[in-house]
Amino acid sequence: MEIRFAERKDISTILKFIMALAEYEHMTDQVVADEKLLEEWIFDKGKAEVLFVLEDGKEAGFALFFHSFSTFLGRAGIFLEDLFVLPEYRGRGCGKALISKLASIAAERGCGRLEWNCLNWNKPSIDFYLSLGAVPMSDWTLYRVTGERLKELGS
Repeated sequence: MEIRFAERKDISTILKFIMALAEYEHMTDQVVADEKLLEEWIFDKGKAEVLFVLEDGKEAGFALFFHSFSTFLGRAGIFLEDLFVLPEYRGRGCGKALISKLASIAAERGCGRLEWNCLNWNKPSIDFYLSLGAVPMSDWTLYRVTGERLKELGS
């Protein structure tokens, strides 16, 4: 098992993993990302980073993450936006390897936390995260403004 950072040449593979995740989460209708947008935001603007876990040289899973900031801690954190392992590679430690690598990156960069969201219905993932010692933040609710409402709010 090997972990590597994605490179610009991996854009199509990143998009394939995003689409596979969206299918798993029953959200393919919400994906508007394409290769051009991903290349711009990940590589040109540097707003996110991607790790791949490889088994026998083949990409088995991915993690897309970016830096957040905690005013209480006074330092950056890492926010894991997406973690997905292809079904045929699950149960082999790929997800744990990605989370472990992210924790290592967070420590190397002096970050104060590693955090992510998980859909409430996704019991296999919740059980996995709990097994790692992750703690659900049940006192917090995520709020979101998108699309036309975002434009209206900003004008």
